Amino acid sequence: MVGLKPSEVPPTTAVKFLGAGTAACFADLFTFPLDTAKVRLQIQGENQAAHVAQSIHYRGVLGTILTMVRTEGPRSPYNGLVAGLQRQMSFASIRIGLYDSVKQFYTPKGSDHSSITTRILAGCTTGAMAVTCAQPTDVVKVRFQASVQLGARSDRKYSGTMDAYRTIAREEGVRGLWKGTLPNVTRNAIVNCGEMVTYDIIKEKLLDYHLFTDNFPCHFVSAFGAGFCATVVASPVDVVKTRYMNSPLGQYRSPLDCMLKMVAQEGPTAFYKGFTPSFLRLGSWNVVMFVTYEQLKRALMKVQMLRESPF
Repeated sequence: MVGLKPSEVPPTTAVKFLGAGTAACFADLFTFPLDTAKVRLQIQGENQAAHVAQSIHYRGVLGTILTMVRTEGPRSPYNGLVAGLQRQMSFASIRIGLYDSVKQFYTPKGSDHSSITTRILAGCTTGAMAVTCAQPTDVVKVRFQASVQLGARSDRKYSGTMDAYRTIAREEGVRGLWKGTLPNVTRNAIVNCGEMVTYDIIKEKLLDYHLFTDNFPCHFVSAFGAGFCATVVASPVDVVKTRYMNSPLGQYRSPLDCMLKMVAQEGPTAFYKGFTPSFLRLGSWNVVMFVTYEQLKRALMKVQMLRESPF
């Protein structure tokens, strides 16, 4: 057995909620530079790109990160980390922590197993709920990740995370904080299905066929498969979401307008810009998050049972 043993008592909703948010923050700390590289690659090629960044060309994941460190300093790959952690604590807690509860809600009474349709419906529901609550944090995170600072020249508009929330609300209205909600709901419904449903099914089959026991190797394989599936199906929507949320006021009329202009100017391959960092990020993020999440659930349940024990 690798890691903590499964608890005899199923984890409570509160344990899943707290565990998911904490595990997601832990995963973000490890993979955030990959996410920043993905954002830079996705917005590269826009006609309205900031003048500061016009002389910079990013090539590949490692090349993007190294270019950022060389031109903007070693802290640049972590631009927007505070907003990223705020996002995960609210976003992942809902979409991952509430997934099992919503799945049970949709499962017909008397049924021993949830169908794939039920799981997809649960994934879409928690993904949409999470975006509705956490969208402002995602907007601020993307703005920071996309901003370039070269010495005295900078296209950064915000002095800090809280200043970003205030400035966006003041200049673009409160609706500006929810900019790109539609493509983000679409993206995260797809990602959540790709991650949660795929992880759920792979883990279930590995255990049913006795290929693994419920421990680290099983969680690792399931999480890696979930990350790959999520990246393949979500990349097109993710690129549109990133560009639309980062765009200045008036550049695009809608997410659909953003998508059509992108295809007209750069071709359909633009939908998979930044695919490698997306996969590296989602794959590694899923592995770290799910492995941590499974262990946190067991640890938190052990603590809860010790507190409730009379001895």
